[in-house]
Amino acid sequence: MDGRDLVRSVKRFGPLRGMREARTAWLRRGAGSAQPERGPERARVPGAVREALPLPGGGVVRFARSELRIVVAAGGAVFCGWDGAEPLPSYGLAGRPPEADPRAGLEPDKDGGWRVVSERVTVEVSRHGAVEIRTPGGVVLRRDLPPRWWEPVAGGPARWSLRSEVPPDARVFGLGGRASGVRLRETSYRLWNGGASSAVPAPGTEEDAPHISMPVQTVVADAGTHLVFHDTTWGGKVTVREGEEGAGSGHDRPGTIEMRMDGGPLRCWVVVGSPARVLSGFAQLTGAPALPPSWALGRHHAGGPAADEHGVRELAEGSAPLSAVHLGGGPDGPFAVDEGRFPALGALAKDLAEDDIRLVRVVDPAVTAGPEGSVHGSGSAAGVFVTDADGTEVRSPDGSSPAGRAHPDFTDPRARAWWAEWYEDLAAQGFSGVWHEPEGRAAAGSPGGAVPLSAPRVLEGRGGDGREAHNVGGLSMARAAYEGLRGCRPAERPFVVSRSGWAGMQRYGGAWCEEVPAGWQGLRAALSLVLGLGLSGVPLAGARTAPATAAGGGPLPPGAGGEAELLLRGVQLGAWLPLFLTVGGPPATGPYADAVAAVLRERERLRPYLVSLAQLSRLTGAPMVRPLWWGCPEDRALRDCEDAFLLGDSLLVAPVLTAGARRRTVRLPRGRWYDTVTERVFEGPGTVTVDAPPERIPVLARAGTVLAVAGADGAVELEVWAPAPGRKGGGLVVRDSGDGWAEPEIERYATGWADGRVVVERWAGEDRVPVTTGLRLRGPVTGTPPGPAS
Repeated sequence: MDGRDLVRSVKRFGPLRGMREARTAWLRRGAGSAQPERGPERARVPGAVREALPLPGGGVVRFARSELRIVVAAGGAVFCGWDGAEPLPSYGLAGRPPEADPRAGLEPDKDGGWRVVSERVTVEVSRHGAVEIRTPGGVVLRRDLPPRWWEPVAGGPARWSLRSEVPPDARVFGLGGRASGVRLRETSYRLWNGGASSAVPAPGTEEDAPHISMPVQTVVADAGTHLVFHDTTWGGKVTVREGEEGAGSGHDRPGTIEMRMDGGPLRCWVVVGSPARVLSGFAQLTGAPALPPSWALGRHHAGGPAADEHGVRELAEGSAPLSAVHLGGGPDGPFAVDEGRFPALGALAKDLAEDDIRLVRVVDPAVTAGPEGSVHGSGSAAGVFVTDADGTEVRSPDGSSPAGRAHPDFTDPRARAWWAEWYEDLAAQGFSGVWHEPEGRAAAGSPGGAVPLSAPRVLEGRGGDGREAHNVGGLSMARAAYEGLRGCRPAERPFVVSRSGWAGMQRYGGAWCEEVPAGWQGLRAALSLVLGLGLSGVPLAGARTAPATAAGGGPLPPGAGGEAELLLRGVQLGAWLPLFLTVGGPPATGPYADAVAAVLRERERLRPYLVSLAQLSRLTGAPMVRPLWWGCPEDRALRDCEDAFLLGDSLLVAPVLTAGARRRTVRLPRGRWYDTVTERVFEGPGTVTVDAPPERIPVLARAGTVLAVAGADGAVELEVWAPAPGRKGGGLVVRDSGDGWAEPEIERYATGWADGRVVVERWAGEDRVPVTTGLRLRGPVTGTPPGPAS
């Protein structure tokens, strides 16, 4: 970067951001091996259309300087690939792409363009390369303008940009989840996975790069909902600008989404329909979510007493419900046991399992350099670590070893197979699952990165470097762990949670987000991250909602003031997310100790409901935690709600996200809702005010719903909430079939009123059988149902 470039940056971005852009460019230049120089580039656009070749499901449209392949799959998903890009090879897709719809075909359109008409979607291509996605009725959902490429004159991968227009009322979600808010608005977002050493990003800035970023956009508008998956693993930036509807005689200004990618194929998949349909279609493309073992949906704990065997036993003997304890690796590597702290780990794991408590191993992707016979020695002999172009093993600094740490290349099938073998040792030690830490930040413009981006990577045999492989490192590591655990314990479902990943990571397990700001802002960020991951195809997710300064995510001792309330509200929020982890010591005594104990018991009571949601997510791809607009995306007010969420179809959770709040307002979807504690009745759609004392956060149940809960004796019972007058309800229940692979039966229930009382029936084929036992009836179950609360 010279002086003229600096002046241009300041003029374009303003003084502060301009200097930051200049500094980034200078570091990239100085990093050398971290960010190779591109040299002179040549710009290119598709040009005018020349011809088209119809094929089953679509065809190929050839332009003067490019070509576009369009295929409409039998399920309605649309594939668009430029410059000869095909669906495979892909890290995002699970197996073969879906078959083309034989009823759809390429046909001439007006003004020299072409179109593909199918049952669920219409695709129109202009004569200069613009692509429109329309509903079957002809309403435009998305319009991609002609793309633009910049090709190095000396050869190499081209970077590209694509600008898309969406309806002015549209709201954009996804990108793997962002701490700045589940609704993506008026800013730029990096498509680059942060590393373990990353600082907490500033929300709403280009530095908002979490450990899990995905090129997945879910767009909701009056015209309909659609999901777009840009299947390229390279880094890039997405800039979102919301539209505006014209007032009076003014013109509408469409929303825009601009993608600027550093390389990779320009290809995408588009799924159109209701929110449930688009997430189901995305799961069919990228793989069904892995089903966790039932114990994984209870409370996890890390830190504090878990530092040694004695502390773990004391933790397990406590009165608070507990399902799993997380233990870190030893000083000799990610798979070694610290025998000083855990002299009898196998006996400990066996004793805990008798109390239905499991051990989970925290695994770092880097391996401390060691002698022959160690983990590192084995990997070096197998040639599975990342090396420089000259074959020298890449090492990152390690404070405990002057030799540094080596990094397996998880895009190499040989490395995954070698890594998976070590999980047999973890299983033999008594561990039932693994928790993956992210790799240290790779050098994306900084010379101090863990792995230089110029280092060669295998990429399944295709070859490449870290620019293409970095984002899928966590995904590939999760795959190795899943296959390793399934191989050594074929009768049990593996439990794998990753703090780094990419599109399709749900095939191997769940996601955990640690990078949240401090204070009350962190609670909003945690909720945004989990909601965003769900809308990006990862239903099993959680986030840190309370720092480790307090016991079990609970309150600090008396005298801690507002910090105690923050920690209480954090554990209350975390207990309603799919993955629930507490950190620190045992539950502290203090003004909120009883409230912490109560929420831990409530989490355990709801575990059967979470098991049902996990099973249904596997079958449908629907997230367990959903935005309020999930069932009614046409409600514009709900699209802007970011401070509450739906847990499945049955429950609405309104966490307390501000200090000192004892009441809060909640925007309700349509229908009748009950306060689960007071049983007050509320009617939606509309805004209501509910009580939020320190003892609990507001949780509302949908009228007529049926959900599975644990009874006082631990047995599963059905909690039934009375339907509204003259209305019916129901629910789906999937009971825990153990931690194996047996396919459970899905129980379907219906609720209604008969002879002045609530009746519950179970579907048995085409018939309905009355249910009279194992019920916990809530709300007004006899007489005349009351009206809503004022």
